[in-house]
Amino acid sequence: MAEPLKTSGNGAADGGADSGFASEKMQSPPRRLQRFDSLHTEAGMIPGGQSHAAKVGWATTLSLALQSLGVVYGDMGTSPLYVFSSTFTGGIKDTDDLLGVMSLIIYTVALLPLMKYCFIVLRANDNGDGGTFALYSLISRYARISLIPNQQAEDATVSHYKLESPSNRVKRAHWIKEKMESSPNFKVILFLVTILATSMVIGDGVLTPCISVLSAVGGIKESAKSLTQGQIAGIAITILIVLFAVQRFGTDKVGYTFGPVILTWFILIAGIGIYNLIKHDIGILKAFNPKYIVEYFQRNGKEGWISLGGVILCITGTEAMFADLGHFNVRAIQIGFSVVLLPSVLLAYMGQAAYLRIYPENVADTFYKSIPGPLYWPTFVVAVASAIIASQAMISGAFAIISQSQILGCFPRVRVTHTSKKFHGQVYIPEINYALMILCVAVTAIFQTTEKIGNAYGIAVVFVMFITTLLVTLVMAMIWKTSLLWIALFPIIFGGAELMYLSSAFYKFKEGGYLPLGFAAILMLIMGTWHYVHVHRYKYELKNKVSNNYVAELATRRSLARLPGIGVLYSELVQGIPPILPHLVEKVPSIHSVLVIISIKYLPISNIETSERFLFRYVEPREYRVFRCVVRYGYNNKVEDPREFESLLIGNLKQFIHEESFFSQSSPSLGGEDNSIQELGNAMEPSVEVQDARLPKSSIDGIHAGPPNGCMDEIELIQRGMEDGVVHLLGETNVVAEQNAGLVKKIIVDYAYNFIRKNFRQPEKITCVPHNRLLRVGMTYEI
Repeated sequence: MAEPLKTSGNGAADGGADSGFASEKMQSPPRRLQRFDSLHTEAGMIPGGQSHAAKVGWATTLSLALQSLGVVYGDMGTSPLYVFSSTFTGGIKDTDDLLGVMSLIIYTVALLPLMKYCFIVLRANDNGDGGTFALYSLISRYARISLIPNQQAEDATVSHYKLESPSNRVKRAHWIKEKMESSPNFKVILFLVTILATSMVIGDGVLTPCISVLSAVGGIKESAKSLTQGQIAGIAITILIVLFAVQRFGTDKVGYTFGPVILTWFILIAGIGIYNLIKHDIGILKAFNPKYIVEYFQRNGKEGWISLGGVILCITGTEAMFADLGHFNVRAIQIGFSVVLLPSVLLAYMGQAAYLRIYPENVADTFYKSIPGPLYWPTFVVAVASAIIASQAMISGAFAIISQSQILGCFPRVRVTHTSKKFHGQVYIPEINYALMILCVAVTAIFQTTEKIGNAYGIAVVFVMFITTLLVTLVMAMIWKTSLLWIALFPIIFGGAELMYLSSAFYKFKEGGYLPLGFAAILMLIMGTWHYVHVHRYKYELKNKVSNNYVAELATRRSLARLPGIGVLYSELVQGIPPILPHLVEKVPSIHSVLVIISIKYLPISNIETSERFLFRYVEPREYRVFRCVVRYGYNNKVEDPREFESLLIGNLKQFIHEESFFSQSSPSLGGEDNSIQELGNAMEPSVEVQDARLPKSSIDGIHAGPPNGCMDEIELIQRGMEDGVVHLLGETNVVAEQNAGLVKKIIVDYAYNFIRKNFRQPEKITCVPHNRLLRVGMTYEI
């Protein structure tokens, strides 16, 4: 097999002897310029670039750690507002139970957020990005598990992939990889598990604002005892509406400036905790002895197990440590947790436990009743602000996840607005924002107290953590190639603890626990239906792609008119000519003087630089001026506005023609066969060996005075075409189930999918297509 492609900074490629895709070396002929013979192959390669996860200095890391307090730890930091009231729902029967619960809180925080996430899960990042989709993208680059058949072996040459082929080093990893790739059921199960976790996190975007704001506002009863619970819920709803109303201004403006507020909150709760610990019962420090956990369960039995559903709320927001990693770095997240959050919340919990040892009857309002009088109002104000910030983190997380899901073909089309030039992952989605607001208002109005919302919240939190455990175990086995002992211990210790908590949370299924599962079921139905049709539509285009000789045949048709201007035809298909082109020519017997067939391809990495985004290829015959173009994005990239996109497209096309002229001049022996797009037999096998740069050294060194006249003529023609106008041709595909399809498939495709498609945005509203120069091309796909 040929050596793999290794990209360089100017878009060139050379052989890489150390790459994991090279299974054997071949004797190479004398070095000469060669061409990529497939746009499909080159579409997987990105020259240069560095991950945003690169190491930074300590000053930057400490600054990021402060910012992380306002984005990552607001949720976990506000848990002391409601943990004890959610754990002792029936009151405290024995004050010794406080030692057992406090010990459970200490070792739960130490086991899951500290040991699992800080020291293990954060390492399983995708070039600095975290979360369920990042894990799925990481795994999908090591094994062909994507349901869309658009992967190539050359994808591994992307600089951000940072791959080391497991097949060359560990037989076990190779065996796991083969089993995953050969099992369609496993691919489907892994995808469903991924969107289940994603749906749960989006559900958190509903539950977190409800429980955080309601708990914080509930403290006002201490100074306004005449307020009813319904009135308190009304105040919380007002705050929630304002919170969602300001989302359009951007997460960075709403959330990133609040790190100092959360830091103030941590200082306050730590100070209050120390005060209560010293004043009421310093003996609560005995809870560091885990024997009190055993005694607690011996004393309470089933009731103790049920109370775990409340204890688990002490680590709500833990998943945000991993999901929001892309905005910071691993060290900043670790510093923020271990230096600030961990001691602050433990002191807060111990102070509350010490207070309850003396006043167990106040368990329903522990937090506010344990505050010293002079600090009540300052703490109340900071608590409300912190609850809003905690809510903001989950809302912005839901936006980011839906944006990634849409890019990967797992969510219907919605308008994604990028709200920050500095932070590329900060987005706002109007439709989702209003949907979350309506759900939050409804949940708060219906339940009014944190008890039932807490039951729902616990299930969502632990479910996502358990799925993360499963995915990281797969990463350990296949990618990290960890020893079997550690691979076994990881799911046994962490997964076992999570399952124990999950079983307790499910016990209260009827008391609010059904909420996250209901949200997840609806979201999974939408995401699964959309992705199912998306995959089958892509396979239909792949099956019905047109031969590359079709354009040569068009060139012989004298009756086919050439229209002035540039035509831009969009297709998801990267390899071959899409079936929409002959359909267009049949209905409108004309073609623009310059035609660019564009495929927008999203690679499973977070970011691709603009300079590396566009790839072009001539479609033979060259004089017919038909080009294939692949525009590559990462899942966190912003799609340009129409004017910017057209400018980049035409500019890169001119640059391509300019470079091609040098290439043809220096290597005239290469014929049309190499320059045309060739169909691939196996999309995962490297199809060519490229042994030198695209541009000859002589042109780089300046020996050529300038491009040949033919090149300048073609560039001028492109410029005239742009002045005449750019027309965007967009396929309006009507997808229907084939006639012999089963009943379930017809319901999914003909009814569910088409209902979703008609009630979400049309493709031109969320892409770089200008509406005033859009021509729709209708076509029906039977899948």
